[in-house]
Amino acid sequence: MRFTPFPVSPKGEMIYSSPSPLGEGREGGIKLNIVTIKSYKKTDSHFIKFKVMRKIGVLIGLFILTSAMAIAQKYAFVDSEYIRKNIPAFTTAQDQLDKLSQQWEKEVADGYAVVEQMYKSYQNESVLLSQDMKTKREEAIIAKEKAMKDLQNKYFGMEGDLFKKREELVKPIQDDILKAIKGIAVEGSYAIIFDTAAGGNILFANPKFDISDQVLEKLGYKN
Repeated sequence: MRFTPFPVSPKGEMIYSSPSPLGEGREGGIKLNIVTIKSYKKTDSHFIKFKVMRKIGVLIGLFILTSAMAIAQKYAFVDSEYIRKNIPAFTTAQDQLDKLSQQWEKEVADGYAVVEQMYKSYQNESVLLSQDMKTKREEAIIAKEKAMKDLQNKYFGMEGDLFKKREELVKPIQDDILKAIKGIAVEGSYAIIFDTAAGGNILFANPKFDISDQVLEKLGYKN
């Protein structure tokens, strides 16, 4: 059935008509049906309010679900320094590194002491030296100083011998510690495990959440 719209009545009513079932040639002619604009407005208002309330309900539900999941997550912490100190292999490796470092530091320091002595001797004897001899002594001092700088960098540079030795001795132990922590995290369903020895801004940590001893036990050590 097709409707033909009519103008709004003086009373604020929208008027439309539909063909009468009797037809135009029969009694009744055209039947007029009147529906007020207010009834349309009221229906639209209720529909919009329903949609808004439904969206708000969905958002509240998501918020409650997310909050519940966050509360259900488990957290713990370790003290990696405490763990390392209780692993004999790490203590042995650290002692070896300390001895090497002290040995190489002394070697470099002795080399610089030689450079300083060469320079003082040159200053004291410079008045007795010819220009050619002065040049040779200066070149010798510069070469010795450069050799000491190269040696220092070789031992203590970013990828020097000490760094490589630490990677050789300590890294395998650190990898084992990390592997044990990850294993405990999976077994205990921990969302996050903090390290209090990492220099973070943790002002307080309840000891009951400390799993450092569990890590040592997993590695085969008992404190």
